[in-house]
Amino acid sequence: MDSINREQEEKNHQDLQNTEAGKKIRELADKASTCFFGTGIKTGKPLTVRPMAVQKMDDAGNLWFLSANDSHKNKDIAEDNHVQLLFQGSTHSDFLSLYGRATISTDKALIKELWEPILKTWFTGGEDDPRITVIKVETIEGYYWDNKHGDAVAFLKMAAGAVMGKTMDDSIEGKLTV
Repeated sequence: MDSINREQEEKNHQDLQNTEAGKKIRELADKASTCFFGTGIKTGKPLTVRPMAVQKMDDAGNLWFLSANDSHKNKDIAEDNHVQLLFQGSTHSDFLSLYGRATISTDKALIKELWEPILKTWFTGGEDDPRITVIKVETIEGYYWDNKHGDAVAFLKMAAGAVMGKTMDDSIEGKLTV
């Protein structure tokens, strides 16, 4: 651990695995509902990111998105299916970074399940628009940064720590393995 974490008197690191990791992913991703979706990870070039709305999640750490079949992200995934998802649920907590593999599907039943009327903004043909694809991201691993008792308690602990010259924050972080 780094020097700041060594100064912390409270437990502030907890790695989570399997079901616990999947539940933490769902909890934090649900608070944000959108993420920066990164592709081109293994190209040696800067990561390409764009905002994406999560359409569905499960407790196993899988996430689903809708995308156009001719989008840059679909092209990037066809070349390298490794992706990075970056979430921020609030100003001071609920941070999540996920690394996983993406697959693209044209399953009509799944498109119907994920469809929302607002999506007609991008898919003008509605849920039967022939350009719609589903991107499923299976999380391989991730990392989270959160607080244990909410933003108000975290702020009070930080303020008290600043007054006393002592590391007192309410943070918790750890690796996620599903």
